[in-house]
Amino acid sequence: MFVAAGSAGTLMLGAGWLRAYARPLLADAVFKHGPSAARPPNKPGLWFEVLASGVVTVYVPKVEMGQGIHTVVAQLAAEELGLEPGDLKVVQAHSRHGFSANAMFTYGSSSTHTLYVTVRQAAATLREMLRLEAATQFGLASRDVVAKAGRFMGLGFTVPTLSFGEVIAAKRGVWKVPKTPALKPRAEFRHVGQSYPRVDARAKLTGTAVYGYSARLGGMLYGAVARPPRYGARLVRAVTDRAQKQPGVIAVVADLKAGFVGLAATTRTQANAAITALNLTWEGGTTLSQSELEHALSASRSGGAVLRRRGDTARVLAAPGVIEASYHTPLAAHAHLEPLAALANVTASEVEVWVSTQSPGQVERDLKAAFPGRSIRVHPTYLGGGFGRKTTQHAALEAARLSRATGTPVHVGWTREDDLQHAFYRPPTHTRFRARLEHGQVLALEQHTVSGDVIFGVQPPPGGDATIKALGFDPGVLIGQFAEYHFQAYTVVNHRLKLPIPTGPWRGLGSLANIFALESFMDELAQQARLDPLEFRLRHLPRSALGRRFKQALLTATDESGWTRSRTPGLALGLACCADVNTVVAVVSEVSVQDGRVLVERVTVAVDPGLVVNPAGARLQAVGSVVMGLSSALLERLTVTNGLVTESNFDSYPIIDMANTPPIDVHLIESGEVPFGMGEPVIGPVAASVGNAIFALTGQRLRSLPFDLQGV
Repeated sequence: MFVAAGSAGTLMLGAGWLRAYARPLLADAVFKHGPSAARPPNKPGLWFEVLASGVVTVYVPKVEMGQGIHTVVAQLAAEELGLEPGDLKVVQAHSRHGFSANAMFTYGSSSTHTLYVTVRQAAATLREMLRLEAATQFGLASRDVVAKAGRFMGLGFTVPTLSFGEVIAAKRGVWKVPKTPALKPRAEFRHVGQSYPRVDARAKLTGTAVYGYSARLGGMLYGAVARPPRYGARLVRAVTDRAQKQPGVIAVVADLKAGFVGLAATTRTQANAAITALNLTWEGGTTLSQSELEHALSASRSGGAVLRRRGDTARVLAAPGVIEASYHTPLAAHAHLEPLAALANVTASEVEVWVSTQSPGQVERDLKAAFPGRSIRVHPTYLGGGFGRKTTQHAALEAARLSRATGTPVHVGWTREDDLQHAFYRPPTHTRFRARLEHGQVLALEQHTVSGDVIFGVQPPPGGDATIKALGFDPGVLIGQFAEYHFQAYTVVNHRLKLPIPTGPWRGLGSLANIFALESFMDELAQQARLDPLEFRLRHLPRSALGRRFKQALLTATDESGWTRSRTPGLALGLACCADVNTVVAVVSEVSVQDGRVLVERVTVAVDPGLVVNPAGARLQAVGSVVMGLSSALLERLTVTNGLVTESNFDSYPIIDMANTPPIDVHLIESGEVPFGMGEPVIGPVAASVGNAIFALTGQRLRSLPFDLQGV
């Protein structure tokens, strides 16, 4: 309940006000601005270390999980320092380096956007600190000293010059820290906007890059942990004698209160074999089946949280001629190459872990709670993929518990079976639309979406269920749920389905599922209006800067894919688009059908992320999103039996392979002075574009993922 006091008394604004006004306003803010991301402080000493030898090190708070953020930071820093990106030594910061936990959290396609100004400011401040000191050493006024290619010289002089390292070596006394200097104008950029090779490429190609799974310390042991037979099951009894006697086992740890049973052995093979010798009793947990899950999703329901309302949708849809459709997406796994893994070394005073995590701060909080009184140091390693799964990381706590018991470092690496059956998943969704058309325009559109949790599945808000109930929706579910089109009347209602299965963030959060539904329905409406899908979308774009960006992306994607060109029989194109984290995307997929199987022959992407720092990196991000989106559209589906996911490895949960990955053409459009997100937006329209192409080719509208062409 909200309370506002005034001189005439007290105004009470309760649940009715929240439902009618606050929810749509809050939902709109979340949708437009995305998840908030902390900006790291502008402190040169936090970011950079300059040695007398001339080595310049830049410390990066964001975790490198394949998205290329370490390369982007090197480009931004080199731009203001007057160096080449290759001149910098790029190092991942650890949890005690000085960055806040929020600044180190890597998620939501926010890294480049949030670091773009901060890194440049810190680099420019460092450059000016060195330049002022160089002027002192030259005996010149600061205005008469310039920086060029990593050296300082007096105006009008070619010699003498001083390098960064020489300035450091000769420095005595306190440094002068100037006010933040003006940053380079875009016209003078040498590095931003250029394609540079990845700064981590050599380490990864030579095998020296350290991932959570490859972290090693001398004398370490390997751990394995027992997993429950059902989600929510509680451990009530553990008989460990037989496991303790297995070859190589050093220690078995059973903590019923924490629900933890694990062991440490000399080799990983021994640990994984010995864990099967435990005699464990579990109680409770869910027995949910796939049919029950699907019934819960599609069951008719009233109420829900109204998240967007424009015009009188109910009145318009009360008239005849309403068009209706429903769309479904299943549970899906992250299927990252590297399962959860961590190496821990616990001493009497410290817990130190090397871990593949997107959230070093969350790992630190988990360890502080389990090991009160000890200092905590978290070293984020390279990640072999994350996609939201590594926003939480249980392996670090598991390894630390085993390290404490053995007095030696312990490494825990989840198996693929662990990772598929005991993770959290992309929630299943069911979306229903009703709409009316008149003269090729949408008069009204009503949308009801049922979904499991995304953000709240792994990070409940303060106040827990009471806060969630008052709010009425999970912010992560909103991504991609709102149409950027202009409809005369438009209503969006969200229905939160609390599932006994763990669900959480997956690449793009709710983007792929929501845009699959919305952009497929837009194609259905275009067909009913007897309009080309491109023309129908263009008719409904808003008259705004965003609308103009959408138009440019749509026209670029369709022009480059040959949208109006006559096609070879047996081939067809499908179009879809979206906006996410202020990045605008249009995707055209070309498909064929052979022996009842969909083949995607080519995908054309037009993406406008504002400003592009590294075009090669941006294209690779788009390609990765397309590949993951195609895999989800064509192959991926998890099923539940007796409270546990049935699929346990890639033989039963196939993902797309190189042989079936089509050519992917990426066209970058620049429309601004700052970069927006690239890691997730492109995945949104991929499934819809394929589904729309299938309809164009076969006349069959497939409304569930993955696409099943039985009978087509």
